[in-house]
Amino acid sequence: MGRKSVAVLDIRSSELTVIVGEKGVNNTFVFKASKTEPYYGYEGGAFYDEGELKEAVLRAVAAVEKATSESLRELYIGVPGEFTAMISKEVNAGFPKKRKIGEREVDALMEKGKTGLKGYRFMRATSTIYVTADNRRVIDPVGLFSTSLDGAFSYFFCSEYFAKTMEEIFEGMKIELRYLPTELAMANYLVPSETRDECALFLDVGYLSSTVSVLLGNGVLAQETFWVGKGQIIFLLLDRFGLGYEEARDLLDRANLYMKAGPNKTEMVLHGKTYEVDLSEVTEIVKEGLDLLCEKVSGFLESYAEVELDYKPLYVSGEGLAEMRGAIEHVSKRLGRVCELIAPDLPYYNKPSMSSRIALIDMAYEDHRKRGFIYRLLNGFGG
Repeated sequence: MGRKSVAVLDIRSSELTVIVGEKGVNNTFVFKASKTEPYYGYEGGAFYDEGELKEAVLRAVAAVEKATSESLRELYIGVPGEFTAMISKEVNAGFPKKRKIGEREVDALMEKGKTGLKGYRFMRATSTIYVTADNRRVIDPVGLFSTSLDGAFSYFFCSEYFAKTMEEIFEGMKIELRYLPTELAMANYLVPSETRDECALFLDVGYLSSTVSVLLGNGVLAQETFWVGKGQIIFLLLDRFGLGYEEARDLLDRANLYMKAGPNKTEMVLHGKTYEVDLSEVTEIVKEGLDLLCEKVSGFLESYAEVELDYKPLYVSGEGLAEMRGAIEHVSKRLGRVCELIAPDLPYYNKPSMSSRIALIDMAYEDHRKRGFIYRLLNGFGG
């Protein structure tokens, strides 16, 4: 794999993708290969079928290696919210006299607050806000003069179970594994920095699992993952109408929440079979599933009282709501706040379902670049 290219494994709750690419000009990307494989997913911090997961991962890896005619030597693995723990912590440091703050002081402050977490491995730390001795609150303190520096940091951890599962999959393959928090990557890539600087809300809705986050600066103040998503709505339809899985999925794809209430029976061909379906009832079932998501998000936001969130819009991405007509409007109405679907600003990849893989490529590329010789030389081989 070329020195400028990075490989990422993006694990969602119903499919996984291995993608190889690099950054081009004007923050664009050049993708060399990509392969997506379905798998059974996860629940309660564990994969349903580790053997089936392994087969899916190895098929995807083999496909991109064949497409690029190169073997992977390094792989960045996105860790879903289900397998991520986050600790938000304030750290302070005093100096003997006023000094100019540099990267070394910032790194030392961040390292000072780093602790272990039972059952988890440390992944990375990011900052939310810094405060100098004269009470200046800044996102980046480098270059300022002060006799002290306080910082608020987000420390991200990957579950030991997840890491060991990945290591067993790649055992003997001589591929170096590096872990990235998927939700942080998505939030920082999709939500503009000027919006995050004032505090922002982000919701990643997946197939079986969804995560909501309170963002500030480059970090996260609070985060929670729920076992709720598009898949649960499909199973509600499957149970109510006695459909097979494929038929229920087809029915959800045709649901329209803009439809007016009232009996509206019609014949529909679902996956090659003809059914008589009351579309109004379909709409109500879909709303029932969305309401469960809204209850989870609302409960999380009500429990978090550290900052004022009442008038903050909710930025939404992921595959869960993107293709349901009227879904984002229903969620907005139920939560009582503006909700906005966001996606990568890239041709072909400008869909919410593509958000996690593009965001992970972006974060992986920056990490890869910072570990390069020239970057470390210019920055004094700092951490």
